[in-house]
Amino acid sequence: MVTHPDPVVLYPDVATRGSLGAALQAAAERGGFSVPVTASTSDPLGYATVESTLPHRRALLVSSSAIKRRWSIRGEESFQGMALIEGGTEDLAQVARAAQAWHEGVALSDIRQAAPFVHLTGRFEVPDHDPVRLTESEWQHMRTEASTLERPWDAYHALVEAAYAEPALRGLYPFTSHWVLRFSTTTRPNLSIVGPCLLADDVDQYTVSATFTGSVVIAHATTAQEAVAAAVRELPSGLGPVTSGALLAENRRELSS
Repeated sequence: MVTHPDPVVLYPDVATRGSLGAALQAAAERGGFSVPVTASTSDPLGYATVESTLPHRRALLVSSSAIKRRWSIRGEESFQGMALIEGGTEDLAQVARAAQAWHEGVALSDIRQAAPFVHLTGRFEVPDHDPVRLTESEWQHMRTEASTLERPWDAYHALVEAAYAEPALRGLYPFTSHWVLRFSTTTRPNLSIVGPCLLADDVDQYTVSATFTGSVVIAHATTAQEAVAAAVRELPSGLGPVTSGALLAENRRELSS
């Protein structure tokens, strides 16, 4: 059984304050500013949240590592619950800077300038939840993520770029399941999966399958471009622009009522 260090031992200064929220507020005050922090009631040393003045941002989650002295943040957009910023640091003052910027509605790129440990996921904010823009944002995230991966993920990066270069796929909402590239005609939170699955096995081995497990193979390919072309041939005709997954859920509720 894995045992973790006592949080009081890892974070004696936080324990003295009584909660991560109080320690974060104190760090902000030392920096000459203030942050409205809410401490977790179930795990006060482990978690805290900071609300944003922007309605399309969820509260920033600040968490303490259970293994070593380190704090992580995650800031999500409110419609799909997808991360806009993430990051980890051993400097609580930097966390306070990021929390202040998130709360005040500072642009994502400027949050990173205020607190360099912040990682931008590639997604951009879509306040009106326009599904086409959300699709563009998700593609940008996927390309950003793939570009940061090191070997042996070169084939996956090539697959994402090849799919993005194909208009028929770029117009669909992309997502992954166990690193298998898939597509939907609706955004989250309710996906309408369409077309085959694309898997990068190696730099010269790609699989186009009817299932994300790869058990029903449609085609094998030696390049990402060949795999994408095979996937496009399997798409149903008449696909229109991506629509909202929230509207899909609403329509399903109406039909079932």
